[in-house]
Amino acid sequence: MIKKTSAQPAVPDTAPYDVTEQVGHLLRKAYQRHTAIFQQNACDPQLTSIQFVTLCALRDHGPSSQAELIKATAVDQATIRGIVDRLKARELVQLSPDPSDKRKVIVELTETGAALLDAMIPCARQISQLSMGCLNAGEQVAILFLLRKMIDGDEAAG
Repeated sequence: MIKKTSAQPAVPDTAPYDVTEQVGHLLRKAYQRHTAIFQQNACDPQLTSIQFVTLCALRDHGPSSQAELIKATAVDQATIRGIVDRLKARELVQLSPDPSDKRKVIVELTETGAALLDAMIPCARQISQLSMGCLNAGEQVAILFLLRKMIDGDEAAG
């Protein structure tokens, strides 16, 4: 949950508000650029970046419920359901009932999904390099650190 903070700038900002210089706008543009780079450089043109993240989560965490995938991928329930359906249609994942709770569905990486993931990893490394290509090594470390700090900010404060 994102909390509002009461932190105020030390000096009131009287400069005109330029939305194109705001963090949300810049993050959105950076994400759009990264997504375009992903689509241009993925070894499977049908695979989206969020599908790739979902496959990685299944590789890293093993068979998972949709609730566990939501937590691992930071994707909402309606979206993860559609992602799982598309991955299942391509036989990259398989679904089975949870042995301890038949109401739950467990999503598991198939051999085909694991093979695609193995093929995709070198592409993903290249995609990351291209996404941060204009940054020097120090800037790359800094941006990853700062993004993590922004994401974890609420957890540290709460």
